[in-house]
Amino acid sequence: MFTRVGASAFKKDLDNTIALCNALENPQNKYKTIHIGGTNGKGSTSHMLAAILQKAGYKTGLYTSPHLKDFRERIRVNGKMVSKGFVTNFVKAQQQLINKIEPSFFEVTVGMAFSYFEQEQVDVAVIEVGLGGRLDSTNIIKPELSVITNISLDHTNMLGNTLAEIAFEKAGIIKPNTPVVIGERHPETDLVFIKKAKEQNASLVFTEDVLRVANISKKASTLKLDINQKNQPLLKGLTLDLTGTYQLKNILTVIEAVQELRKIGYQIPDEAIYQALKNVKKLTGLQGRWQTLAKNPLVICDTGHNKAGIAEVIQNINQTPHQYLHMVIGMVKDKDISAVLALLPKNATYYFCEPQLERALSANELATQAADYNLKGNVFNTVQEALNNAKDNAKDRDLIFIGGSTFVVAEIL
Repeated sequence: MFTRVGASAFKKDLDNTIALCNALENPQNKYKTIHIGGTNGKGSTSHMLAAILQKAGYKTGLYTSPHLKDFRERIRVNGKMVSKGFVTNFVKAQQQLINKIEPSFFEVTVGMAFSYFEQEQVDVAVIEVGLGGRLDSTNIIKPELSVITNISLDHTNMLGNTLAEIAFEKAGIIKPNTPVVIGERHPETDLVFIKKAKEQNASLVFTEDVLRVANISKKASTLKLDINQKNQPLLKGLTLDLTGTYQLKNILTVIEAVQELRKIGYQIPDEAIYQALKNVKKLTGLQGRWQTLAKNPLVICDTGHNKAGIAEVIQNINQTPHQYLHMVIGMVKDKDISAVLALLPKNATYYFCEPQLERALSANELATQAADYNLKGNVFNTVQEALNNAKDNAKDRDLIFIGGSTFVVAEIL
């Protein structure tokens, strides 16, 4: 529902989730959990951490949202999607309960994921926050570690108009006596996290205070780097199969999370880290993160969709050798469209389109607003039409980028 219509589907309390999980006998309390929130990067961070735990020998649940192609992507155990049978049986078995409580689509999915992880007897589940944190349906878990990747402006109509207000919502996943890792520092948000951690007697670490990346080299399908801790080598020659430059921030958050997990007794050898990070996509099914879809011309998609996410996309475009740029772009209505359009490169041809959902911004409206920023191109009825036209126009050494919204990427995949 939120996917389709946006803010009107967002429920500002945990009552339904609590009632639903009580009726299911609180499956989320029957295994260990790790909670991951933040504005950008929480999906990549969740997948990388799940891959590492898998390689370290833990039976690992992974709950993420939204999905790109198949609803079942949201619920995985050791990278394998939940079975169709479990999904349909759960809904059938809980139909009366669902009718009684009237939970949202997201709330039912959270209850389903928690139940599946209990049935599968996972050792640990990595749970990605859906939206915000404090009032997100996932926030009934009692995690062993909380992770907040970063804070930037997104979903301002629901979470607040300033970074501090948004940080307050995200800080809601900081729990009593539970360590918390914050990926990036920011003068407007640091104090919000420090205050909340103090109130909860939770140990707090800012990743960028302790870890740094060094010796970065990028190939078409891999990113290679070292990680230093307080200027001493910690992990040398790590290879990532996720090549977006923004993964350089996410990887530090992931490694600091591993360090914290080791402190509380998790057995995670370095070898598990090396093996997992080389194979995140294979181990967890992660898609849509600076993903190459074709060559000659090069076609790349990315799910970055807010100001900070698009800034990272532009950085990646600038670092990718190409002759001419073709941008297949669509957006949804509830984003800060002008902030995104202001960042987009002017020396490109645009193919304005709209994903097939009620929340989509019409391609005509997008093109009209884009014209104010000197972004020129044509309007297409569907994402596929836009891409086909870009392919017809592109030469072998050109770059076609597809993005602006998770839902645009979903339709292409």
